[in-house]
Amino acid sequence: MSTPSPGRILGIGGIFFKSPNQPNLADWYRDKLGIDSAPYGAMFKWRSKDGDAEHMTIWSIFKSDTTYLDPSKSSFMINYIVDDLDAFLEKLRAAGVEIDPKRQDEDHGRFAWAYDPDGNKIELWQPR
Repeated sequence: MSTPSPGRILGIGGIFFKSPNQPNLADWYRDKLGIDSAPYGAMFKWRSKDGDAEHMTIWSIFKSDTTYLDPSKSSFMINYIVDDLDAFLEKLRAAGVEIDPKRQDEDHGRFAWAYDPDGNKIELWQPR
């Protein structure tokens, strides 16, 4: 069995959405579904089937006036974990996908963004 080439999605790193009443909605999700998102979001930890690396999926409610999802007009954004950000971006470029020129390096990984045909912003994350 061959090893897949670098530049692939490994899982969902985060689900982010806007709310006009963030505190009340956060309380509802905590009280009704048991998802405690204070202060920056709930963290669901998991391990991949072919490795010992621990991953996490962040679930977070943003205030409706956040600019983090801009320029998308969508009320949500999905973050995808990638194995090799540069290789994945090259595959997107070759496929004609619109890619945001902004890049971000943080202690917990590297980030880039792209847009689907509807203009929804997609966040790509390569963990450290």
